[in-house]
Amino acid sequence: MKTSFRLCTAVLLAGSAAAQTAVRIDPQTGGLGWLTHPYQTRTVPPINLANTTRLQSLERAGNLYLAAQDVVALAIENSIDVEVQRYGPLLAREVLKRAQSGGVLRGVDVPVAQGPQSVSLQGVSVANIGTTGAGSGVGSGGGIVTQLGPAIASFDPNFTLLTVFQHATTPESNTFLVGTDALVVNTRTYQSTYQQNWSFGLSAQVTFASTHTSLNSRSFTLNPFTSGDLDLLLTQNLLNGFGSAVNGRNIRVQKNNLKFTDLQFKEQVIVTVSAALNLYWDLVSFVEDESAREKEVQAAQQLYDDNKKQVDIGTLAEIEVTRAESQLYTAKQDLIVSQTNRAQQETILKNLLSRSGVASPDLAEVRIIPLDRIVVPEKEEIRSVDDLTGEALNKRVEIAQSRINLDSNQLNLVGIKNSLKPQLQAFTELTNNALAGELNQPGASYFVGGYGSFLAQIARRNFPNYSAGISLVIPLRNRAAQSDYVTSLLAIRQNELGLRKNVNQVRVDVQNAVIGLRQARARYDAALKARVLAQQTLDADQKKLALGAGTAFQVIQDQRDLANSQSSEVQSMANYSHARIALDEALGDTLDVNHISLDEALSGRVAVGPSPLPAEDKR
Repeated sequence: MKTSFRLCTAVLLAGSAAAQTAVRIDPQTGGLGWLTHPYQTRTVPPINLANTTRLQSLERAGNLYLAAQDVVALAIENSIDVEVQRYGPLLAREVLKRAQSGGVLRGVDVPVAQGPQSVSLQGVSVANIGTTGAGSGVGSGGGIVTQLGPAIASFDPNFTLLTVFQHATTPESNTFLVGTDALVVNTRTYQSTYQQNWSFGLSAQVTFASTHTSLNSRSFTLNPFTSGDLDLLLTQNLLNGFGSAVNGRNIRVQKNNLKFTDLQFKEQVIVTVSAALNLYWDLVSFVEDESAREKEVQAAQQLYDDNKKQVDIGTLAEIEVTRAESQLYTAKQDLIVSQTNRAQQETILKNLLSRSGVASPDLAEVRIIPLDRIVVPEKEEIRSVDDLTGEALNKRVEIAQSRINLDSNQLNLVGIKNSLKPQLQAFTELTNNALAGELNQPGASYFVGGYGSFLAQIARRNFPNYSAGISLVIPLRNRAAQSDYVTSLLAIRQNELGLRKNVNQVRVDVQNAVIGLRQARARYDAALKARVLAQQTLDADQKKLALGAGTAFQVIQDQRDLANSQSSEVQSMANYSHARIALDEALGDTLDVNHISLDEALSGRVAVGPSPLPAEDKR
């Protein structure tokens, strides 16, 4: 509950600039204060489709300059998927309020949305780790909503007022008794009732009723007269429906669901941030690949020009010009593919970082300039899988969600088991009666008086009634309750197995992530060595060609091999970044590694400012 209160407070107490557009529930206003607020509606502001100012501050001269931390901040602030999940804690808190009144639970779960993927990962495997969507990762599903077991009474007290005015004319067959052939009775009845239920199974009802009666007959000793009573009725469930564990189970379950919703918001932030970083590092690799392809085109163009000059002066066969021209057009084709990948990647990333997507003409035309480069450390220090798995089990969201749902099902089982018991109720009723009116013929003067005398008789308890008893209802066979209990118990056993499966899956995720990181590192080392050797080979063959010992065809092949090895190196660096992000997800470290505060994520405002723009655009 502390986490839930902290998350909701972060929204409600956001700064003045953010408060105008924050996801929140506005309280009631006007009326007679607390007296009328329970009967007034609260309002929820319209959705906010405006981007934060961070996006505009990073744009200059048609370029959008982004560092990795800017991508993370923009994804948190502007992602529609994250914005949808911001409503989750507020929805869960409203359902908790409903449960505290004795109402049935409502399902408000919204599955975690998967982030977009890059244009072309070329062999990169990005696992869907820990998402709660159906069929992805080791998700544990939504919160628990069930209404089996004894019905839960309303915990909100009720106050009822009843007023009845009646005129009745009845023809009489015995005029001797009533003194008239048509009895006319005028009555005014006033009744007020207060009813309250408690979670331990006690129900109380206090009723005050008075009826003023006036007749056209002289046969009544009192006429007109006021009669009524003050009545207290207490009913306590002793078996079925007894105890706060039974009647308060929905409140406890919804408190668990509130924790579940907070964890689901956290999971959405993790998934969105991971997707944004994957897109960003892929864009970085596409930029690097485009640069390498541009150099490939320049080298091919230079070789084509040189060969053409040598053919003109007769020192080189004409076929070498054809070969160089073929290499030039192949290099240009590779460059076009690289440029296309970059442009499409920019579109996907801009759609994630902006609530309006690429609908804005300004954003649609800007080019994204990455400010960071992929850095692969010289050494990779990885702890043992056992240590990493232990850390992951403590941090992974879906493990905590599975445990919460299991606890909720066990709380519900208490109520379902209680429904097996017979219905045994103890009740008692205390009534104070009163009668007062005008003396119409000789009789007891004690009853002569007005409304004050009527109330005094009730207060003095002159005419009390007492009653008490026990009601027992025994369902024969009781098959429905037996079936509900066993079915729920079987479902709990399945949940326990599901939790164990999730724990096993976490170990698989961690181990595969570690293997993937090691393989990505090995792939990068091999690609780096291949690129260095390709560069050395090209340099050597160019020297041979200059000395007349080599061939232009060999140089063309070397240039193509170098371009491919440069592309492989860039892709291996992207693979490494994906493997690093996947390991962070598997360990549940995504938020810590990227310095993300859940309070900031929920409020939609990241405290860290945008990265400084470069002094000069050299692109």
